[in-house]
Amino acid sequence: MRSRALVVVGTLSVALVCGGWLLEAGYRGSASRGLVDALPFAGPGGDGARVFAEVVQHVSQDFVDTVGADAMYRKAIDGMLLELHDPHSVFLTPDRLRRLTESTTGSYVGLGIQIDIRDGWITIISSLPGSPAERAGIQTGDRLIEIEGQSTHGWSQDEATAALHGEPGTTVRVAVERPGVETPIRFAVPRGEIHMRAVRHAELVRPTIGYVDAVIFSDSTARELRAAVDSLHGRGMRTLILDLRNDPGGLLAQGVAVADLFLDSGQTVVRMRGRAPGNTRQFVDEAPQPWPGLGIIVLVNGGTASASEIVAGALQDHDRALIVGAPSYGKGSAQTLYHVDDAALKLTTALWYTPSGRTINRHHPRTGDADGDDDGADESDGAPRADTTTAKAIFRTDAGRVVYGGGGIAPDVTVEDSMAPSGDSALQRSLGTQWQVFRDALTGYALSLKAAHSAVTADGAGVPRITPAMRDALWQQMRQRGIRLDRATFDRLTPAVDRWMTTEIDRYVLGTEMAFRANLRGDPVMRVAITAAEHAATPRDLVAYRVAGVSPPADSTPRGQGPAR
Repeated sequence: MRSRALVVVGTLSVALVCGGWLLEAGYRGSASRGLVDALPFAGPGGDGARVFAEVVQHVSQDFVDTVGADAMYRKAIDGMLLELHDPHSVFLTPDRLRRLTESTTGSYVGLGIQIDIRDGWITIISSLPGSPAERAGIQTGDRLIEIEGQSTHGWSQDEATAALHGEPGTTVRVAVERPGVETPIRFAVPRGEIHMRAVRHAELVRPTIGYVDAVIFSDSTARELRAAVDSLHGRGMRTLILDLRNDPGGLLAQGVAVADLFLDSGQTVVRMRGRAPGNTRQFVDEAPQPWPGLGIIVLVNGGTASASEIVAGALQDHDRALIVGAPSYGKGSAQTLYHVDDAALKLTTALWYTPSGRTINRHHPRTGDADGDDDGADESDGAPRADTTTAKAIFRTDAGRVVYGGGGIAPDVTVEDSMAPSGDSALQRSLGTQWQVFRDALTGYALSLKAAHSAVTADGAGVPRITPAMRDALWQQMRQRGIRLDRATFDRLTPAVDRWMTTEIDRYVLGTEMAFRANLRGDPVMRVAITAAEHAATPRDLVAYRVAGVSPPADSTPRGQGPAR
């Protein structure tokens, strides 16, 4: 999961620029030795700069394999940042910097498709509305078998993305296999500017209860969110459910702007504290909120990070929203981006604190595979973190409610939506290393329904009815793929199997929007949020609902899946 916090474009400080140049000069010749000696720090055995220069020289001359100068300095940079023990401080190559820029702007040049890997092939999850792919006729369920004449079998998503991206107006030639069509279909698709919307869904789930999701804090999030809330408010919405689950965050300015929509003028949004000049500051709401009588419920989970935590923390501390879900990721640091030639250094330069003074920072071990995200919360998988409040610092909201520092934003009402139900866990344990093959079988079965134009019976809520014959067909798909699972276990885990079948049929046969709505209807967190909204007469009552205590309705067994993203 990817998250981003603070992006400030600048140049390296004089100390960093000089340090890099002097180390390089020290390695290349003794004429610069005096400059190396002048560096004001020491290492093991004496002058740290001299020791480093000698180590570089020995590696260059004596190591069993040849290591180029550029590679040595890159390894030295990576090693230095690794030893900071901060997963969010990384050196970004041009490619990783490009990905970061795309995520924070929400824009890129490509075809506008969402993809996944199934059976070793690139499979189209959806074509974005109005995208070049949609205009060309590429459909959900198409298997992308060729890009520019090259087979894509075994490609990773990153490899496919790199091949599909390019310059505006240039053409990419692709071939797809489509369920029910015997021969490959070929397209020549002009690449276009794609803007990934930060707000994907905005709808009334009850006559006076609206739902809006924010999937990332890119440079258009506040604008999109305001438009969505304005529209729903005009249609009678009196309580907003703002879904920040699995939102990895993004730009600090957008986090502040979103919180500004729901707070009063003069209220603190977030405080930043850093060591360098300019990194300690306070962000304060500057404009009256446009919907002061609107009740707000914010949904969070273990994938809620960075800027999305700033919003949740600010609204919680000012008693403006009821927070529902699972503890958030706990990413309480801000990064500054320093451009270095065509690459960049992303460095943690400050910690941020909620209005009550909380730091929600949680220790996350560095995985070593950061891919250019602004704050590196890609380690988050949406699962709740092991957490207790017994040893945490206690803070109080404006109204005196107790909240805790450290370990993410603790919800007012906890519903573990990201915990898979016991049946799903048992199914995954039974399949073990065959889990991905099972997912392939599910997709294969769903695509076979699409190819045969099979009528799928749905209940009154639009959820597909899974029949014994459908389970038998999936079982045959599993057998053909060599999955070793006895039929008795398969039958015993029917509820979990049916949930996964429903998801895939919704996605590939009925469409991604249907899949989203089906997930939303079965979402236990949404049920709790709707119950709270229906029982609260005012926004103040809504926030106080925590005191009364809320538990999920009797039929709200967690499905282990939040709204589709």
